[in-house]
Amino acid sequence: MAQQRALPQSKETLLQSYNKRLKDDVKSIMDNFTEIIKTAKIEDETQVSRATQGEQDNYEMHVRAANIVRAGESLMKLVSDLKQFLILNDFPSVNEAIDQRNQQLRALQEECDRKLIALRDEISIDLYELEEEYYSSSSSLCEANDLPLCEAYWRLDLDTDSADGLSAPVLASPEPSAGPLQAAAPAHSHAGGPGPTEHA
Repeated sequence: MAQQRALPQSKETLLQSYNKRLKDDVKSIMDNFTEIIKTAKIEDETQVSRATQGEQDNYEMHVRAANIVRAGESLMKLVSDLKQFLILNDFPSVNEAIDQRNQQLRALQEECDRKLIALRDEISIDLYELEEEYYSSSSSLCEANDLPLCEAYWRLDLDTDSADGLSAPVLASPEPSAGPLQAAAPAHSHAGGPGPTEHA
């Protein structure tokens, strides 16, 4: 409990130091810039010569310009320290940013799910129509029973091949059979011819 109480106190002290640095740097920039403007005025004759006064004013302007640059660099370093402090210690803002990002991702996930569901429905409808078209075309190619498309084409090829094999011998059969029939007829007539002569 002591550490939890000391932690906010250290944060408060750190924020107070940041605030003091900011005020000091801004005050330094304003004071040095005001003094540079004052130095740019042309004054009346004094005991110091104009050349000496000019060199002194030039040196003062360089010093005050360097102070302004140093204060500006200190402010830039302060900005970097504040960013680091917010990143490391501002847990509510970090949690809020994480919650917002989670909500955005959930919304994106729901949108993707809706699109995927709609795409699935469209694909299922198209697939159903394609199946109906497929089975109607396969039933026209096959017999009464429903066969797969590959088996229907296979049987159709077998029927075509068997029809070609049966038609080829029928067309070629009269040519070789004409020789024996023609040869048998003279033999029969020749055998019958000598019979009656020999019987007589």
